[in-house]
Amino acid sequence: MYKPCLRVPATLLSRSSTRAVFSLPPSAQRPNFISVARMATAAGNRVSDRIKHDHRELESYYNKIKSAKSDDEKVRWQNQFVWELARHSIAEELVVYPAMEKHIPDGLKLAEKDRSEHQTVNFSTVIFLMIDVLTRKQVKNKLYEFQKMEASDPNFYPTIDSLWETLRQHIKEEEQDDLPLLEKHIDEGDSEKMATSFARTKHFVPTQSHPGAPDRPPYETVAGLLAAPIDKLMDMFKKFPSAEERNASK
Repeated sequence: MYKPCLRVPATLLSRSSTRAVFSLPPSAQRPNFISVARMATAAGNRVSDRIKHDHRELESYYNKIKSAKSDDEKVRWQNQFVWELARHSIAEELVVYPAMEKHIPDGLKLAEKDRSEHQTVNFSTVIFLMIDVLTRKQVKNKLYEFQKMEASDPNFYPTIDSLWETLRQHIKEEEQDDLPLLEKHIDEGDSEKMATSFARTKHFVPTQSHPGAPDRPPYETVAGLLAAPIDKLMDMFKKFPSAEERNASK
């Protein structure tokens, strides 16, 4: 049976400490956390549904950045894109890849391939993975570069376009190959539990890219718990699209 790999210290789960450390202030200008149950229902019950839902959101945020009419609008959607992609990537590394290693034959190789894509190793497999080797690592590095950019920077659009092209290739491979393979080797109940764990994990991970951080549990879990409060504190001073604008983009 699937067992979530993320273990959050009990002291971080009290109502007051969770609210203070991990939650953003209630504001229409900040991303808001909805309940895990509602999140899973909205995205689908299986873990592949949850991940694909995130992919569609990221695509919509990218399109919003590209169609923004002002620097202020670009910054809001830039922050939203970074916030979602950072959380999504780390939650995959903590929840999905360990499940690949456990349940899929040769799953360790597959998981290592995907981990390196987030950051980027048979003759056909070598060629395939040489391409993939350039992907995950590139996503983290490009996201790190993009999250620091001013909207007025002449490299703003070239950078997000390069990031999205790399991410788009990873999304295609994940949806066509990796996720169907994982679903084939786990039952529906385990997939639903994993979807819930994936959604819950996103509440406790950093909201910015940290390319130098470990990319596997338990080290990533520890690093994430240390970085997350700092990232969330920084989020409090950033502009985000309103809830209405986010809903309209879906």
